[in-house]
Amino acid sequence: MKKDKEKDSQKFFMQRAIELALQNIKETTGGPFAAIVVKNGEIIAEGVNSVHPHNDPTAHAEIVAIRKACEKLKDFNLADCEIYTTCEPCPMCLGAIYWARPKKIYFALGQKDAQSAGFDDSFIYDQIPIPYEQRQIPMHQLMRPESLTIFEHWKSNEKKIEY
Repeated sequence: MKKDKEKDSQKFFMQRAIELALQNIKETTGGPFAAIVVKNGEIIAEGVNSVHPHNDPTAHAEIVAIRKACEKLKDFNLADCEIYTTCEPCPMCLGAIYWARPKKIYFALGQKDAQSAGFDDSFIYDQIPIPYEQRQIPMHQLMRPESLTIFEHWKSNEKKIEY
């Protein structure tokens, strides 16, 4: 009985995310993605892809929803929350989700579905194991010894808030 009720609420929340994504396509120049953050059975934040309308490459639905949820809760930790998203999170969103620490993620479409619609993140996953200087966008480390003092100060900072 409890499992059925849980499944019904999961479907309800995913349906809301799907509706948001469809609405975003119809009403804006944003992409076909939406996400919601749920806490204790209540939607506390919603987000849609707004990369194009805001000229912000980080404005993916999951990131937008996480930002709104954290602002509403006044906390960067979403440990008591669930995230419902219309598509399997891209590498950037997955990183943000892990930093936010929700208890569960539910997604509708997978990587292959996104690929078939023109959203292919495999090039990002492929870049990770490549040495920095050989990546498509080369990375170069500078001034490491001089920068180590930053972490030394952090470690001894009594006002720091642990992640």
